[in-house]
Amino acid sequence: MEPLLGWQFEDSLFAPSRERGPGGGAGPPCGAKHCEPRWFRSEADGGEGAGGLTASKFRADWAYRQREFEEALCEYSNCLLLLPPSNIAMRRDVQEGQARCLSRLGRHKEALDIAEKMRNGATNTDHLMTVLNLQFAIYQGLENVEKKITCLQQLICLHPFNPWYWKLLAEAYMSLLQSLSPLVIPETNLNQSEEVSVSDSSFKTSTGREINLQPHRSDGQKEGPWSSLATETKRENAVTCSSSQAVEEFLCTSEEPERTDKGKRAASESWEQNISKKVGIKACASFIRARLLLQLTQLQQSSFALENNLKGQKEIDGKVARLGFNEDSLLLMTKVMGQDLIPEKLKEEFQGEVKCIGPSALSSLVTASATEFEIKWFGNLQDDLCHFNRQFYSDIYLPPLVT
Repeated sequence: MEPLLGWQFEDSLFAPSRERGPGGGAGPPCGAKHCEPRWFRSEADGGEGAGGLTASKFRADWAYRQREFEEALCEYSNCLLLLPPSNIAMRRDVQEGQARCLSRLGRHKEALDIAEKMRNGATNTDHLMTVLNLQFAIYQGLENVEKKITCLQQLICLHPFNPWYWKLLAEAYMSLLQSLSPLVIPETNLNQSEEVSVSDSSFKTSTGREINLQPHRSDGQKEGPWSSLATETKRENAVTCSSSQAVEEFLCTSEEPERTDKGKRAASESWEQNISKKVGIKACASFIRARLLLQLTQLQQSSFALENNLKGQKEIDGKVARLGFNEDSLLLMTKVMGQDLIPEKLKEEFQGEVKCIGPSALSSLVTASATEFEIKWFGNLQDDLCHFNRQFYSDIYLPPLVT
């Protein structure tokens, strides 16, 4: 009798199976290489081969972890000399290690030069994200709040649904808010103890305090928050003078003796409140978006990830409360900053592929300026808040500097 169609079986399917060894395979078990602790510190692993490169890289990473930055820099440099040009991934990793060591050693200019070279050679979004994180770390060491904000804004352009970038941006705005408080100096004290020297990019008092409004930008670097704040202030007040002239006017220096002390103080306080209000709105709105994103991802997390999420939300709650906005303002910010938070978009963000494109195309993925970023995210929000919340800032408490 012929078997039914589709039910034929090969005889080999019924043959006895081969005996499996203790290692899981049919033959003798494969002996995995056993590495002793800190094997990479042995001189025997040196050389120019793949093993030597790996050992050199591991030694550099270990030294960096131990905060031995001079030794780590030396190992990274040696490793870079041995690397073939074709090993792009390891080369970029080693260059990043060099830059971080240089930054830790206070050689920030050299670190920024390496970061700029890495940015020029970036060919995908992961490369650009790595460089921006590196630049953020360097500027953090320099305590340059403006450049930190610029890096974070560009990171958010790449990943607008990353809650931790928004939280860092909010904290950077809080630091900027702290730096605004010395801008307004009582006129009576100014005449008695401090003289202000104003240039095109900064002003300095006789007591040594200097505030840089437009720091030097290297090629390819974008304008920062100070520039955008100055632009907004000039636009709203129809001021056509340069940044140094604006500072002179708002600080009410002795170059205008015809103005009364009362008028000078009023203009100075008005300018400070206007700028501080704008920065306060940006800080609070960024905190709120970070909290919304953390809440959306909370249901999908567990263990330490969930613990970090809840801890971050608690920190944000405290900082938002200290900013002193009323309930209506907070509800408006929540509505505006969460209007694009759709689950499908979040899924695409965390499962999206790395975009491999050229350096020029990568530059188009980030905003051209701080002004463009802040108009996109905060422009409408600031206009709406000003209609019903003009007095909120008088009671705002300035918390300690966020690091």
